Amino acid sequence: MSYETQAREQAERLRAAGHATILAIESSCDETAAAVVRDGREVISSVISSQIPLHAMYGGVVPEIASRKHVESVDPVVDEALAKAGMRLEDVDAIAVTYGPGLVGALLIGVSAAKALAFAANKPLIPVNHIEGHVSANYVAHPDLVPPFVCLVASGGHSHIVRVDDYGVYTLLGQTMDDAAGEAFDKAARVLGLPYPGGPLLDKLSREGNPHALTLPHVKTPGRYDYSFSGLKTALINAVHKLRQNGQDVPAADIAASFQYAAVELLSDKAVLAAKESGAKVLALAGGVASNSGLRNTTNDKCQRSGLRLVMPPPILCTDNAAMIGSAGFYRLMRGEIAGMDLNAMPGLRLV
Repeated sequence: MSYETQAREQAERLRAAGHATILAIESSCDETAAAVVRDGREVISSVISSQIPLHAMYGGVVPEIASRKHVESVDPVVDEALAKAGMRLEDVDAIAVTYGPGLVGALLIGVSAAKALAFAANKPLIPVNHIEGHVSANYVAHPDLVPPFVCLVASGGHSHIVRVDDYGVYTLLGQTMDDAAGEAFDKAARVLGLPYPGGPLLDKLSREGNPHALTLPHVKTPGRYDYSFSGLKTALINAVHKLRQNGQDVPAADIAASFQYAAVELLSDKAVLAAKESGAKVLALAGGVASNSGLRNTTNDKCQRSGLRLVMPPPILCTDNAAMIGSAGFYRLMRGEIAGMDLNAMPGLRLV
C-alpha cells in the first residue's frame, strides 16, 4: 500500500474520531520551531530557536543565513519538542508544517523535514498557511473561542482584517496597500538608530515619550478597511531628516511615541470598525505586531467602548511559533485537507 493511501486512510480515521495529536514545524523566516498540539487547543510542548543574534549585525533577516541555520536547527528542535512532550515520533497522529508564505529557502527546510518525518512514520502530512497559523494562535490562547469572529493579522509581512467564517474559511475585509505594519515599525526604528529587531525596541522606547509631540498623517485609503503605512513612514523620515539638517537634537522617545500612536490608532480604528459593521461580537488580534503594548491597550479600550470582546494571544504566541501551526493543522485535518510527497514551498501563498 502506498504512503498516500495509508495517509489518507489514517486521516479519515482521525477525522471520524475528531481527535488528533499533531507534531508541527514552523520555519517561514528566522525562527525554527516545533510543537506538539492536541486537538488544536492544547499545547503539550513548544520549542522555538531564534536567529535574532545572527541577523542583528545586518539590520534584518538575511535569507541565505536563515536557511542554513534552519538546516542546523530543525532536527534538534523537533527532537526537543517530542522529548518535552514525553513522546516518540510514532506517538503523534500527524505532521503539520508551514508551506507559505515566507522565505522560500527557509520554508523548504521545514517542508522537507516534515515530508521526511511523515513518510518515515506513515503519518498524514498537513500543509498550513502561516497567516492562518497566526489566526489560530487565538484558539490555543482562548479554548472557548469559536468562529465566526473578525481578526486583525498584523506582522512584519502582512496586515489583514479577515472575517473568520469557520475553521479554515475566511473573508478578506481589508489589507495593506503598501508596507505591512511590522515592516513600517521596523523602518521607523531604523531611522531612529534602533537595532534589529526594531519594532519591539520602538514599542519600549515609546513608553518614555510624548505621543502628541509630532503630528503624523492618518492616511486615507479607497477601501474602508484597508491600510497604508508608506505615507506615515515617509512623514516620520522627513521629520527626522529636517531636525538633523537644522542641527537640532532628535527626541527619539517622543518620535517613537508619536509614530506608535499614529500607527496604533490606524490599526485599531479600522479593525474595530470592521468588526462592528460586520456584526461580529469578537475581535481577535494576531501576528507579531499584536504583541505591541500600545496596540493591545488601545484596541482593548476601543472594544470595551464598542461592546466587543477582544481576544489576543500572549506575546510568545504572537511571534512565529509552531504551536499555532499545530492548531491550524488540526482544523485542516478535520476538513480532510492533507498533502502528498509533492508538497512544495509557496512563498507567495495568500490566505484568501
